[in-house]
Amino acid sequence: MALPITHVATTDIKDMMNPAPGRRMALPGFAEEFVDFPHYIIRITDRIWHDRDIDLCLEWYTSDCLIHTLGGDIIGAQTVADNTRATLAVFNDRRLDADNVIWSEEEPGTFYSSHLITSKMTHTGAGEFGPATGKRVRVQTIADCLCKDNRIFREWLVRDNLGLVIQLGLDPDAIAARQSAADGDGKFSLIDFHAQGRRRVSAGPQAPGTDLPAAATAVSALRSIWQSRDLKEAENAYDFRVAGAYPGAASLYGPDDICAWFGPLWSAFPDLSFSIDHMAEIGYLGEARDVAVRWSATGVHRGPGRYGPPTGAPIFFMGVSHMRVMNGRVRDEVCVWDDLAVSRQIAEARRR
Repeated sequence: MALPITHVATTDIKDMMNPAPGRRMALPGFAEEFVDFPHYIIRITDRIWHDRDIDLCLEWYTSDCLIHTLGGDIIGAQTVADNTRATLAVFNDRRLDADNVIWSEEEPGTFYSSHLITSKMTHTGAGEFGPATGKRVRVQTIADCLCKDNRIFREWLVRDNLGLVIQLGLDPDAIAARQSAADGDGKFSLIDFHAQGRRRVSAGPQAPGTDLPAAATAVSALRSIWQSRDLKEAENAYDFRVAGAYPGAASLYGPDDICAWFGPLWSAFPDLSFSIDHMAEIGYLGEARDVAVRWSATGVHRGPGRYGPPTGAPIFFMGVSHMRVMNGRVRDEVCVWDDLAVSRQIAEARRR
C-alpha cells in the first residue's frame, strides 16, 4: 500500500505554536480554537503537560485509543491520564517541549502527526527506575499520532529510555533485567507480544515508493544503515557534516561516526530485516525539507556486540527518525527507539 506524504510549507516551530490569525486550514471535526493541525498537536500537549490539566486526556484521546510502545501497548484515555499522573509523581517538573511536528493527511479529516519532543525533568520520586536520585535529565521522545474528530485514536510512542537511565546514573542492563523479571511475575512475555510484528517485517519488508526526493533520500539513509550497512552508501545519503542523535543520548557527527556507532548493533544482529511503515514530509526554511519515517526491524540476537553474549532471541525494534534534508543529503537526524526495551527482550531470553 502506498504511504501518504504531504507537502506543507512551514518556517519555524514558533509559527506552529503561535500561528498567525489568518493562517487557518480546514480541520473538519476539530475545535475552532485550532487554526491548523500542528497547532492542535502542540496546544493539547501544552495544556495537558504544562498546564497540568491531565483530565483533558479524556477529551483528546478516545476511550479505546491504542498506543503502541516497544514495552507493550497502552489502551484507553483513562490509562493515558493515569500514566501521566504517575510520570509526574516521579518527575514533577517534566516538560514536553515541541521541536517539530511533521504531519500528513491520511484521508479527508484524518491526520497523522510525528511530534518530536524534548523533555527536561528532575527525578524527584520513586518509580519504575527505583528511588529518586534528584538528578536532572533531558530526554527525546517522538509521538506519532492518528487523529480524527478532535481526538487521538492511535499512537506509536518511542522514547530514549536508555538515555534516561544512563543520565540517572543507573545500570541499564540491571534495569532491563528487573523489568523482565516483573514481566515474568505477571506472566507476560515481551518476546511473544512482538511475534506478530516480527512476522510482518520478516515476511516482506515494506518498500513504499515515493516521487519526493527528500523522502527518497531519507529512506536511502535508513537503508544504508539497517540493510546494506555500507559506509559508501551512507556517505551518498548523509551530508559529511550530518548531526545525529541516537538512543543512549548519543550525539554523533558524520556518516563515519554513525556507521561506527551502529557497528556493535550490526554484530549483535547479523540478519536484520527492515520495514518502512510510514512517511510524512513538510517544508523547512528555503529548499530544505523535514521528513519523518516510522520504521520497524527484526532479527535474531546471534552475535556479540552491544547487548552482550548472543542469546538466540528473536528481537523486535520500533523506531521513528526525523531527518532534515538539504541539497540532496540528510543534514540532521534524530533517531529514537526504546533501546531499554530491546535489552528487556534479551533479558527475557536469558531468563528462559
